This record gives sequence, C-alpha cells and structure tokens, in this order.
Amino acid sequence: MILIGMFDSPFVRRVVVSMTVLGMPFEHRNWSTGRDAALIRAYNPLGRVPTLVRDDQEVLFESAAVLDALDQDAGPERALLPAGGPERRQALQLIALATGAADKAVAMVYERVYRPEDKRHGPWLERCAAQVHGALAALEAHCVDRADQEWLIGARMTQADITLACCCTFTAEAVPFDLAPYPALAARVARYEALPVFQQFHVAFDAPAPTAATSN
Repeated sequence: MILIGMFDSPFVRRVVVSMTVLGMPFEHRNWSTGRDAALIRAYNPLGRVPTLVRDDQEVLFESAAVLDALDQDAGPERALLPAGGPERRQALQLIALATGAADKAVAMVYERVYRPEDKRHGPWLERCAAQVHGALAALEAHCVDRADQEWLIGARMTQADITLACCCTFTAEAVPFDLAPYPALAARVARYEALPVFQQFHVAFDAPAPTAATSN
C-alpha cells in the first residue's frame, strides 16, 4: 500500500500510527497539499491527504474512511475501533472531539497564514478558539475519569488513544494552544507521545510565514 501525505498532518499521522500498530507495511509519499497538489489530485480529486492506494489499486481518502478499511483488513479481534456497543459510541465521540479540535486549529492557521494581519476576522478566530477549548475541556473530563487507566477505553490501545495524541499534539503545536489548563489531558498526551510508535512519526508542524498586513 502507498500512503500519501506529510506526517505533520494529524490526519495523516493517525493513519500511519494505526498502520504501524496493526503491522501493515506501506510505502510513503511525502507529498504536500500545496507543493505537490497536482500529484495528489492524480489519486484524489480533492487534492487532500491522507490518501491511501491499496495493493489492488483501489484509492481511499479521508482518514475515517481509510481507518475503517484498515480495521476491516485487521479483523474484529485486532481492529482499533471497538466493534459495537457503548465502547464504540464512546470512542467515536472522543475521536469527534479530537478531530474537531484539530479541524478548528487548521482553520485558525489558515486565517493567520493566508489572510493579511489587518484583514483577519477576529470573531471567526474567537469562535474557533472557543470550539477548540470546548473540545479540550470535554477530553480533559474523560481523561480525569480514566486517570487510573492506561487507555481511554477498555484494556488496550484504540483509535481514540491514537487520534487524541495526534490531534492534540497538532493543536498544541500549530496554533499554538497551551494544554496546561487541561492537566489530565496534557499528561496523557505526553505519555502517548513518549511511545516509540508516536515518536517515529512525529514531525512538528511548520506553517508558512503569516501574510503581512496590507496598506491602502
């Protein structure tokens, strides 16, 4: 299989960590959605990452679709998302909070990078920040409840753990957001990030320089 996308994307990173945890070999194309957009669009009409080219040449994109296929390949005993019931619903909610925070962090980065400083929309940035803080607070509450447990759900690593680490690290680095007000979350993210599988695929986000203010 071929995985397309840079590891500074939390969505690409959660796929590559998952593939590694599941022991699935892959080739990597370190393509940027900016610099290499034409190359990516040859596989994905949206020009987005992650994009996965399977061995039979089927192409999957959007991390949730890619991860769903990987879980089906792994089988129910090894799948990273619980098969059903309350644990699956809880995992999906935690994943939605973490990816939602990362999505809003990306929106804030784009506003800073692509819009001149004097043209940035303050209310929009404030709204995004409030949404990120809401998600982090909800994740903090769950981490407090699971403070004496190694993993967020059940007795082994699930997709909720992987996504939490990838998305919260990105959010902290890219905007940046300080995780200190969320100590249980920060401690859990730090513990996950110390694991070799996360260290192996950590690439600090390096945004383009912000657009300078314009003059009239």
